[in-house]
Amino acid sequence: MPPMWPESSDTQKLLAEIREGDGAAVNRLLDRHRAAVKRMVDLRIDPVLQRRVDASDIVQEVLIEANRRLGDYLANPVMPFHLWLRQIGMDRLIDAHRRHRVAARRSMDRERPLVAAVKTEQSTLDLAGQLSDKQLTPAAAATWRELQRRFEQACEQLDPQDQEIVLMRHFEQLSNSEAADALGLSAQAASMRHLRAMRRLRSYLHDVDPAQQN
Repeated sequence: MPPMWPESSDTQKLLAEIREGDGAAVNRLLDRHRAAVKRMVDLRIDPVLQRRVDASDIVQEVLIEANRRLGDYLANPVMPFHLWLRQIGMDRLIDAHRRHRVAARRSMDRERPLVAAVKTEQSTLDLAGQLSDKQLTPAAAATWRELQRRFEQACEQLDPQDQEIVLMRHFEQLSNSEAADALGLSAQAASMRHLRAMRRLRSYLHDVDPAQQN
């Protein structure tokens, strides 16, 4: 699977052009990140909310706000650009969930997006295959749905912190250092959280009784 976020070197080049006064580079920069922001929103938007709010509208809000705040970022780039843009996206998602809290009857604060993501993402098959025992590999599983159902059940047992780190590392494709920056953790703490989450996910996956699926 290709990287979710654009190459850092290209982003740095565009940021340098913007600092030199190239206004058109702003549009090129944001356009290059549009697809990644859209995927991040699609991964995390509440399915109930999605029936009321178009994810593309949230993406547009993110890019408009990023354009408005870009000068502040350039003056104090405390994190990589894509993580800064990602944080704007997270904030806009939280705002959207809160605005529609009554209609959706739940907010992003309580949403567990990993469970929703594994229902649709091809990344699920790769990750589930890595964690499965020899009797349940993608090649040996009777059907894709069998493996997917077991993986969904295992994901539902993870606590929110563990779900978040798995989502960031394996679905958003953030590196350990990027996940650490996004979570406000040291690289070592983020690595340990990821290792713990993967161990628990593997354990839960093996503990799921296939007979419970029917």
